[in-house]
Amino acid sequence: MFCVVRHLIRYEVRNAILTLVILIIGSTGAVPVMALEPVRIGAFLALSGPAAYLGEPELKVLQLYISRINAEGGVLGREIQLIHYDTGGRAGEARKAVRTLVHDSKVHVLIGGTTSGASMAVIPLIQRARTPFISLAGSSAIVEPVKSWVFKTPHTDKMAVARVFNELRARRLHRVALISGRGGFGKSGRRQALDQAAEYKIAIVADENYEPGDTNIQRQLQRIAALPHVDAVFNIGFGEGPAMVTRQLRAVDPETPLYQSHGVASQQFITLAGDAAEGVRLPAAGLLVADQLPEGSPQRDVMRLLQQVYRERYGSDVSTFGGHAYDALMLAVQALRDAQTLNPFAVRHALERIRGYTGTGGEVNMTPKDHLGLSPEALQMLEIRNGRWVLLD
Repeated sequence: MFCVVRHLIRYEVRNAILTLVILIIGSTGAVPVMALEPVRIGAFLALSGPAAYLGEPELKVLQLYISRINAEGGVLGREIQLIHYDTGGRAGEARKAVRTLVHDSKVHVLIGGTTSGASMAVIPLIQRARTPFISLAGSSAIVEPVKSWVFKTPHTDKMAVARVFNELRARRLHRVALISGRGGFGKSGRRQALDQAAEYKIAIVADENYEPGDTNIQRQLQRIAALPHVDAVFNIGFGEGPAMVTRQLRAVDPETPLYQSHGVASQQFITLAGDAAEGVRLPAAGLLVADQLPEGSPQRDVMRLLQQVYRERYGSDVSTFGGHAYDALMLAVQALRDAQTLNPFAVRHALERIRGYTGTGGEVNMTPKDHLGLSPEALQMLEIRNGRWVLLD
């Protein structure tokens, strides 16, 4: 607390001196009085490559709502300026973007890291730069253990795996074939599945994987098919990989229940997987089924309004990934308003004390020891029926 106050005092004294100089110069008529410094939000997103269908709605939501906030007067009387870069989902590009955003653009808040690998790759840079960062990726390792400058909005893979295993146990599906992508998200989710299996009395009878760019997993499927008995298949990945797994599995085995992770919670997955997506189940935030949530749900109105505004602007439904970006932006704006300053220490301090924020992921209650602030109960179990998302009872 003393550290926060000390840095806040230094920052405010410097700004007070600068403001006084500007007013004195402006009063002489030598130069016009300068406008207030904008709030600079830096975003580094996967706008190309395998994770583009995650990053594109993230950027669209940020652009849409920053425009709306600015039209209503901005934050602290300042305009929000969005500065964004495409990482292609690559860790090296993410590091390059963050260096530019922090050192050249001098952003006040960072939002992004569409993929878990990209988010994890920049954490050392962000910790050194002391810039508040809100990640849009799923790996629990991003915030567990807590890193002082790092927050995130999506539910963790730890929560998603637990939700799937609960469902499998309830359906008495105990022998599970695990398939995972070899990117950061898939590796982290696989580790969670292996670590939690015994707790839920799940036997992992196969442990296969695939590269992000693979187009064929016949060898992996043949090994699974050779097993004496498999109750369900659980794939953990994002991008086009899970759609490939779904199509090729259903071509050889149309009956075994297939579960996906929350990394595919987008209409794009159904489009890519086609008819093979029928019957697939996965955990996700409620944004995909906002109209199916019970009346009185605190999330229902928030998510329905987001869907309405997004459809009016872009002519399509927003994915849960766009919802992650919405929550990140709204949390950043609330922290700035609570802090009443652009001082990074004060903004970080305010983020850690956000309570009762209702967003697309659920009710967020941050603490210094919890930089996610979500409970597993906010994850819904969904099934794809007739090409649409259906909320399971």
